[in-house]
Amino acid sequence: MFAAKSQQMVINHEYALDHFSAQIDYALQQYTAHGYRVSSFNNVVIGGLGGSGIGGRLSRLALNSIAPIPVEVYSEYALPAYAGAQTLVILCSYSGHTEETLAMYEDARKRGCTIICVAAGGALKDLALRDGLKFYQIEGGYQPRMALGYGFSFQLLILSELFGSNMPEQLQAISSKLKHEQSSLKQKAQALFQFFESSIQHKFVVVCDMVFEAAAVRFCQQIQENAKGEAFVNVLPEANHNVIESYYNHRDTNFLLLNSGKNARTNIRFDFLKGILAEQQNKVFSYDIAEFSLWALFEFIYVTDWLSIHASNAKGVNNMEVGIIMRLKKHLEQA
Repeated sequence: MFAAKSQQMVINHEYALDHFSAQIDYALQQYTAHGYRVSSFNNVVIGGLGGSGIGGRLSRLALNSIAPIPVEVYSEYALPAYAGAQTLVILCSYSGHTEETLAMYEDARKRGCTIICVAAGGALKDLALRDGLKFYQIEGGYQPRMALGYGFSFQLLILSELFGSNMPEQLQAISSKLKHEQSSLKQKAQALFQFFESSIQHKFVVVCDMVFEAAAVRFCQQIQENAKGEAFVNVLPEANHNVIESYYNHRDTNFLLLNSGKNARTNIRFDFLKGILAEQQNKVFSYDIAEFSLWALFEFIYVTDWLSIHASNAKGVNNMEVGIIMRLKKHLEQA
């Protein structure tokens, strides 16, 4: 049994990463069946923002190949117009106080949606318990962006139960592999940082294919919040119809190529793009993926989370503080 961490504890990012597998273990031990059948729904909407919302985006793409109904992720104040009595809404907010997520909760209630909530506490937990809804408790004490193992694992378990897939066994294997390979993955992160160290002040652009889009977004979020740097995602093949036309000259950009290898035509596109970027002597790193899998997602997240910490330390910025975000929250409260 896991002892719940106090909401007042301050857990740094290094501790969170060193104990990342424990977040998966916690979700596996705390998960209880929701009992819903996919035949009861026409669609699923996952609601969440930032570090709480990315788990839904990752889960959606990880299970895209087996999902028998549409799954969408919304980071908004309201649900899409089609949401109704045959919609399952999964809401995740680490703090439980994210105003957009709480607004989606009220919208879902008005529309008669079925709702499942995931949070460490706050108003979302209070509302879910008040209304007798299925609720999954996350441990407190983390920065929301460093609690991904909880939200991602719970949402994988929720969706896989709905779709009839055996997710617990996969997550147990991933947790064990993370423990066993933690040292080598940290070395991989260090090597990746060393490749970009001389240009760490430059922005990052991740070029990926569709199945890795959410993982690429996650990396960009970590560079933005932890290292206070600009970071963007371009997805192939779409980016070959527009963004590629901007690569006639050298860019002050760190390019990270992330290809699952699932599509032969997209592989050719990656090869061509890499050549174009190399012609202008751009800084390009191809992240090797032997085969796309759930493990590949977790590995990339773990390695690049460490990269964001190394980048923040090299730049001399505080990766625990998000000053402008806090200013925005205060501004919204005063409005």
